Amino acid sequence: MSALLSVRGVKTFYGRVMALKGVDLDVNAGEIVTLIGANGAGKSTLMMTICGNPRSREGSILFDGRDITRLPTHEIARLNLAQAPEGRRIFSRMTVMENLQMGATTADPSSFAQDLERVLTLFPRLRQRISQRGGTLSGGEQQMLSIGRALMTQPDLIILDEATEGLAPLVVTEIWRVIAKIRSDGIATLIVDRDYRKVLAHCDHGVVLQKGKVVMDASADELRDSKELGTYLGV
Repeated sequence: MSALLSVRGVKTFYGRVMALKGVDLDVNAGEIVTLIGANGAGKSTLMMTICGNPRSREGSILFDGRDITRLPTHEIARLNLAQAPEGRRIFSRMTVMENLQMGATTADPSSFAQDLERVLTLFPRLRQRISQRGGTLSGGEQQMLSIGRALMTQPDLIILDEATEGLAPLVVTEIWRVIAKIRSDGIATLIVDRDYRKVLAHCDHGVVLQKGKVVMDASADELRDSKELGTYLGV
């Protein structure tokens, strides 16, 4: 069975600097995969490259059997591949409802009410803030909105970059609860989080990057038990 997302030999540059140096990655349907690495290892670059900005200079990216390596970002967004980016990037002057409506623009409009109810059930706080502007929400609520907006696209794969960064412990617990529910719904997830121990406890598989290269690729259990992992993270 082929992977839902298959990255092969991807090389990405910023100017003349090669940020990704021939990266391979697979995410299967319904699977949670984490990217692990020190700052500057290339985790966010890989996630953005998958979504088309920046674009891979070499290699291939297949999603659900389709080559998306050269597709524009807006076309990738229509292929059931969603992203909740680092920094959340919600529309701060729009209300919670308007942000969720923006997420739904690429989805089947006939299921909008059902999709909205699912998101508001996952995040009861968003239901309470439905008419509030995004920029007035707390950091945790903005992260919920970012994930909720991504879910409104009806994704087969959701990419979460720094899913719990800077959030209060109670909110972190809430985010992990939602990620577990996303998995139970059959949605695949590619995730980066600074708490590698916590993320490995919730994932099936992990890929470790160092300076733009894959240095470890193993099950979450194998990585948790690995003494080698700490050497790549400086811990």
